[in-house]
Amino acid sequence: MTTTTEYKHIVKDDALLGGEPVIKGTRTSVRAIVENWRLGLSPEEIVIHMPHLTLSQVFEALSYYSDHQEEINECIEKNQIPADKIHPSLKK
Repeated sequence: MTTTTEYKHIVKDDALLGGEPVIKGTRTSVRAIVENWRLGLSPEEIVIHMPHLTLSQVFEALSYYSDHQEEINECIEKNQIPADKIHPSLKK
């Protein structure tokens, strides 16, 4: 079941990513956008790396994060790959 939010571009669908917030019409999570932003990418750079998104969608995802930090931080924590599962060649 899809649930709308107070944000035009953000929805929650129990069938997508366990119901975490995504960009409407995509499988791109708010979490994925926030993680890229935390890595230092600007919203404009995120759109370059995710060309199926508009700048408006990226800004709205960041706005959603600003208003729902605890929820998104929990999604990030839940989806984090444990250090012992990362291949040694990828570790710094």
